[in-house]
Amino acid sequence: MYKQIVISKAYGKLTKKAEDMLIRLANETIKRKSYRSEDDKHDCLYAGIQALFSNWFNFSEEKYDNAFAYFTEIFKRGIAGGMNALYKKKGQKKDQKITVISMNSSNDGDGLISL
Repeated sequence: MYKQIVISKAYGKLTKKAEDMLIRLANETIKRKSYRSEDDKHDCLYAGIQALFSNWFNFSEEKYDNAFAYFTEIFKRGIAGGMNALYKKKGQKKDQKITVISMNSSNDGDGLISL
């Protein structure tokens, strides 16, 4: 993986082999956590993959010699962000549902607050 990332940085874009390695890392790492539903699992997987593909160029071969550990951490932080977006809202209990009310459409603008 290290070699492919260094080559990718030289080209300015990920090689096909590096892309495949990052996706395989994501698919194997996602199996280690449990999720409330398959949809949630897929949402977190894609959040992690997005983190990988958005940050691959930040890998510094001068600082790090283990690309696998570096990208595993990037992926884990990406899925944590995905989990937080799905499950955690400040002050929300674990299984509590969130209700969103639009001030514009709650009663066609009559009676509440007109913004």
